[in-house]
Amino acid sequence: MPTITVDKAGLFKALGQDYTTEEFDELCFDFGIELDEDTSTSQRPIVNGKQEPPQLKIEIPANRYDMLCFEGISLMLNIFRGKRASPGYRLVAPPKGELQVFNVDKETSRIRPYVSGAVLRNIKFTKESYDSFIALQDKLHQNLARQRSLVAIGTHDLDTIEGPFSYEALPPEKINFVPLNQTRAMNGVELMKFYENDRHLSRYLPIIRDSPVYPVIYDSKRTVCSMPPIINGDHSKITLKTRNVFIDMTATDRTKLDICNNILVSMFSQYTEEPFTVEPVKIVSPHNHQSRETPDLTPRETQAEVSYINNCCGLNLTPSEICSLLKRMSYTASPSRASPDLIDIHVPPTRADVLHQADIMEDVAIAYGFNKLPRSFPSKSGTIAQPLMINKLSDIVRLEAAMAGWSEVMPLILCSHDENFAYLNRQDDGNTAVRLANPKTAEYQVVRTTLLPGLLKTIRENKHHSVPIKIFEVSDVAFKDMSLERKSRNERHFAAAWYGKSSGFEVVHGLMDRIMLMLKSAFVVGEEGLSSKSAEQAVYWIDEVDDPTFFPGHAAAIHVRIGGKEHIIGVFGILHPTVLEKFELKYPVSTLEMNIEVFL
Repeated sequence: MPTITVDKAGLFKALGQDYTTEEFDELCFDFGIELDEDTSTSQRPIVNGKQEPPQLKIEIPANRYDMLCFEGISLMLNIFRGKRASPGYRLVAPPKGELQVFNVDKETSRIRPYVSGAVLRNIKFTKESYDSFIALQDKLHQNLARQRSLVAIGTHDLDTIEGPFSYEALPPEKINFVPLNQTRAMNGVELMKFYENDRHLSRYLPIIRDSPVYPVIYDSKRTVCSMPPIINGDHSKITLKTRNVFIDMTATDRTKLDICNNILVSMFSQYTEEPFTVEPVKIVSPHNHQSRETPDLTPRETQAEVSYINNCCGLNLTPSEICSLLKRMSYTASPSRASPDLIDIHVPPTRADVLHQADIMEDVAIAYGFNKLPRSFPSKSGTIAQPLMINKLSDIVRLEAAMAGWSEVMPLILCSHDENFAYLNRQDDGNTAVRLANPKTAEYQVVRTTLLPGLLKTIRENKHHSVPIKIFEVSDVAFKDMSLERKSRNERHFAAAWYGKSSGFEVVHGLMDRIMLMLKSAFVVGEEGLSSKSAEQAVYWIDEVDDPTFFPGHAAAIHVRIGGKEHIIGVFGILHPTVLEKFELKYPVSTLEMNIEVFL
């Protein structure tokens, strides 16, 4: 969890009350944060001839981005203590009536396609608030923005630049400007070389270094404001005297972009002449349909069930009481007119972490007090734990295989493209495997569509052991499925492999029969005069199949008929010698793989 350091005296002044270390520690616990250290009780360093003032180091939950600065901590604690109401953030028109415009060039889609912005008008910085403003940007960069790879924030003195602004992507040698706190102009290539040994900025250079174009933001006079995600221009740097702040943000993730913008302007709009007001910026980006006005500070509307909250917390609160508790957590809530079991809730723009009524329930518990919740578990519970049917079925199959003397293995779900296809003599039609967009190594390129590569690699790494080796796995494989929202689906498979001096075909066949017996499937044979005792029950049979993965004439497909519907659920056989060669195996291998989801 991120740790935020704040001035002790300044925070207590903002809270309007002094606390002992123990009292403040208890307040933090009640709110769901943690006091990590109070430096007033330890030796503090000397800074510029003076001892550093006492600091409070507070651990913030990773999901509470709105509390990554002094302003957020003091605001939320004051609302929690009932000292002030939750602020109403508003978008206001600029003095001249025309919004600042951000024109986005389509070439930016090649590197950082999304952009956002805002203006904090007539803001008044102190040394402390200025430092906090810079620190919040760093915290957002480190945490939510993933070291600027997802989002990069730039802040500028609006009085030194003039809109409309343009966001472009140009070859690095065509970008020329004076970087922040420097005196010499550099182009993009020179800038990369200049900062490659910089302790702070060198870590961000690889984000765009190998791109043929670099992102750059210009004002109307072609003055460079910034080259995200590396550095701002020196021309528009903000100071303590800055009164109007122009904020630009570029990103590869639209969701994270909006969260960062909302957090930054919400926390520091309290220092504007009219508190909690923000001037929006008009984004013009028709090529990717991202034209809009940013930020959007409209509270999100949602609902929560009174019964769900009470069951999870073991309470019996009325809707009005729940609304009062949510008010302490910066929500606006009221009993719903649609149902007495519902509460209408407006989630503030600072609370991007609220995704489900479970998050609202947690905030109700915090406001009520965790220490006050009744200790009723396990006689009461708002949830009923039970295994998913697919997992219960997997455990049955897993237990039977283990009791038959086979050892379970758990390889990784990622493998190389060749291991999944070429090594098994299979062709990739481009519509089967889920590929990684940016694999870090050649070993992890696709999500496996079969369990066989993992089993064969396990045998390869353990072939120094005595033979036979009998291993199995019950796990998921993945397939592309364009009909689904996520464009892919998982499928639970069972697979086993025998490695020994003989083929072991009959052993694998026997394992399959045992698994089928435990799954209540009767074997059907084709000889004359033999038939199933009941056409109603689940039955299975095998047919010879020509599969390039297996030795010709030594493979069979597994057919089942359940509820009158026939399925081909898998295949077993002796692997082809070329497959053994690819996986560096010198003895024969027989394998079995089948889809067990059809038995649900």
